[in-house]
Amino acid sequence: MNIFITGAAGFLGSHLCDRFIKEGHSVVGMDNFVTGSPDNLAHLAGNPAFTFYKHDISNYIFVPQKVDAVLHFASPASPNPKSPSGYFNLPIQTMKAGALGTHNTLGLAKANGARYLLASTSEIYGDPTEHPQKESYCGNVDTIGTRAVYDEAKRFAEALTMAYYRTHHVDTRIARIFNTYGPRMDLNDGRALPNLLNQALMGKSLTVYGNGKQTRSFCYVDDLIDGIYRLLLSDEHYPVNIGNAEEITILDFAQTIQSITKNKAEIIFLPDDRSERDPQRRQPDITRAREILGWEPKIELKDGIQKTIPYFKSKLGLV
Repeated sequence: MNIFITGAAGFLGSHLCDRFIKEGHSVVGMDNFVTGSPDNLAHLAGNPAFTFYKHDISNYIFVPQKVDAVLHFASPASPNPKSPSGYFNLPIQTMKAGALGTHNTLGLAKANGARYLLASTSEIYGDPTEHPQKESYCGNVDTIGTRAVYDEAKRFAEALTMAYYRTHHVDTRIARIFNTYGPRMDLNDGRALPNLLNQALMGKSLTVYGNGKQTRSFCYVDDLIDGIYRLLLSDEHYPVNIGNAEEITILDFAQTIQSITKNKAEIIFLPDDRSERDPQRRQPDITRAREILGWEPKIELKDGIQKTIPYFKSKLGLV
């Protein structure tokens, strides 16, 4: 197949390019580098199976090649208010990627008779009152809070995707992606793993917000990409959670990173700013992914962190 991927220079997008090329497909990537990095695609330069276009997908998309599948992964995703590439500082661009970008990529899929896969997010569940989160849960989202530009962009994108499926019979899929980590992620992402791993590798104290009892479920990138690959090749049109079902508190996570990196510094507890409505619990129910895709994560958290450390060290200048 000829695969079209938006956000191709991003963390997940670049790994998707690699996976499809490895499987013998050709890839057409698109990115405008607002949040993605050319470094993530440098290894594909000159590869005949890879074509790249620099373009903002909130504008009309023209691709001269016929494409067999469209994967929409372009969007700011960092929740770090201090990051210039985070959605707090790119609110309009985030909404446009979810609304106009989804409309344009669905139009491309429709015109080509192509399969379509939307990268949605666990954030559509908001600060969940149901635990673990099933795909049938409609969420607890603040529609006007600062996080809403990301949450609502993805919720709208899901609704538009289903509208194209029902009205135009576009062959759509929706992946609800939970916390993912690994090489090529943004070191200033603002999420737990880059924050804590950066601090540990630099020999600094690890900072935990609140009492550290809030939870996350971390999926290594190779496992996540395998789930996405299987979902695209499936016949499932309704949302599927893709993530690791192993839940861990942020305090336990910080202690795990301390142990792996042999960091001797203390863990410091900082006030938890609930004004951003950071979810207190996050754990996917992946029953549907197991049953429909025959998929579940294989890489243990400690092994995944070990696989991630060399990348972080290189970016921090520690090697």
